[in-house]
Amino acid sequence: MLPEKKQVLIVDDEPNLRKILSAQLTRDGYDVLTAEDGEAGLQVLRDHHIDLVITDLKMPKVDGMALLKQALEEDPELPVVMITAHGTVDTAVEALKTGAFDYLTKPFDKDEVRQIVGKALKTRDFARTDASRADPAHGAKFGIIGTSAGIIDLYSVIERVAATPTTALITGESGTGKELVARALHEHSTHADKPFIKVNCAAIPKELIESELFGYERGAFTGAVSSKPGRFELANGGTLFLDEIGEIPVEMQVKLLRALQESEFERVGGIKTIHVDVRLVAATNRDLKKLIAQGAFREDLFYRLNVVPIRLPALRERATDIPILVGHFLEKFNTRLRKEVVGVEPDAMEVLSTYPWPGNIRELENVIERAVLFCDAAKMRTEDLPAEVRGTVPVFATPYAEDFTRNVSPEGGLKEHVKVAMSKLERELVSRALVQTNGNVTHAARLLKISRKGLQLKMKELGLRENTTDRD
Repeated sequence: MLPEKKQVLIVDDEPNLRKILSAQLTRDGYDVLTAEDGEAGLQVLRDHHIDLVITDLKMPKVDGMALLKQALEEDPELPVVMITAHGTVDTAVEALKTGAFDYLTKPFDKDEVRQIVGKALKTRDFARTDASRADPAHGAKFGIIGTSAGIIDLYSVIERVAATPTTALITGESGTGKELVARALHEHSTHADKPFIKVNCAAIPKELIESELFGYERGAFTGAVSSKPGRFELANGGTLFLDEIGEIPVEMQVKLLRALQESEFERVGGIKTIHVDVRLVAATNRDLKKLIAQGAFREDLFYRLNVVPIRLPALRERATDIPILVGHFLEKFNTRLRKEVVGVEPDAMEVLSTYPWPGNIRELENVIERAVLFCDAAKMRTEDLPAEVRGTVPVFATPYAEDFTRNVSPEGGLKEHVKVAMSKLERELVSRALVQTNGNVTHAARLLKISRKGLQLKMKELGLRENTTDRD
C-alpha cells in the first residue's frame, strides 16, 4: 500500500512565490493547493483535507495572523508555517507564540523549505497517534473524558500541580492523551495567558535539536541567513512541552539539563547568555529507567524532569470509561459525517469494552469513525466494527491453528510442524500489530517488544514489507 500524498496549502498574494513554492513541493512529492489571500485560503481549508499550511503574513483582506487563528480554531493540530520578510520577523515570532509551527524568512532556500515542511508533517503524524482533544461533556474535566479511578486520580493531580512552576514528567503509552494533560497543566496555571510551546523531539533530526530548542545566530551554520529564537525563548513566561523526551540524543541532554537548572543558555553560534522563565512539562512513552541502564538517558536529567511524575493509564486499564468515550466519538462523527447513529447495540459495546486497545484512545476514535461511516442502522452493531476488533480471541484459537491441528500428517516430523506453525504465528502477530498501529513500523515494533530493525527484517522475511507503510 503506497502512502497517501500529503496535501499542502500555500497562501500568498504574490503569484510568483506561489508558483515557485508549488513547483518545489510538487517535485518533493506533495499535493499542492494555492490561494491568493487569507479569505480564499480559509475556503480551501473548509473544502479540502489539508495537512500543512504555508502562508504569508502580510496579505489583503484576511492576513496571515487571522488565517492562523481561524485555522487553529478549526483544527488545533494543523501545522501552519508563516512566510515573513526581515522587517516582520517580530510578528512571525508572535505568530509562533500564537500557535504557528515555524516561519520562513524571505529569501529562503530549497533545503530550508524541505526541512521545515518535513518536520511539520512528521509532527502532524505524531500528533495523530495521541488521544484526541475532548469537548466538555458528561464525565469530562480538563478536556479529558473519564470517570474511572485512574482518571479521577489524574484530575486530582492536575488540580494540585497546575498552579505551581514545578516540572512534570508525563508517562504513558502512545494514544493515552499526554498532550491533553500538558495543556491542562498550562491552561489551569497562573500563566495560562502566556505561550504554550510544544516540541516533538522524535520529529526533529538529532543534528537540529540544539538549534530547535535554543535558536541560532546568523551565520552559525550554512543556511542560517538570519538569527532565529529557539523554543525556550518562545516559551518565556509560559510552558514548554517536550514530547517524546526519551528521543533526545545523549550529547544534547547535558545542555538541556543546564537550561533547566540555570534557566539560561546561548543560541547556537552566539555568545550572549539568554535568561528565561519557563515551566517545563515533558512526556514519553518509553521506560526512561531502562534507557538510563542502557546509557541512552542521563540519570541526572531524569531526576530533574521527574519532580512530579504523572502516569496515564492505558485504555485497557480504564475499560469502564469506554462507553463514555464511545458516546463522545459517536456524537463527534455523527456531526462530521452527517450521520444519525443514535447508539450502540449491547453486544457491540461488549466487544468494544473487552478489546485490549493497543493503540489506546486514538485507535478507539479511528474504529468509531469507520463504524459510523459504514453503519446503515439506527444503532451501531458488531458487524459494523472492524475485523481486528471483532476477532479478539487467543492466538492459538485462530483459524489457521485449527486448520493446522486438522491436517497434521505422518510425513512431517514434530520439528517441521512446529516450524510451519511458528512461521504462521509470527506472520499473524506481525500483521495484527501493523494493523493495530495503522502500518507504523516503529510503533508496531514497540508493541511486539522487538527493535525496529528486527521488525523490518522479520517483515522482509515474511513478505510483508510491500504491503505496509512506515510513516515515522
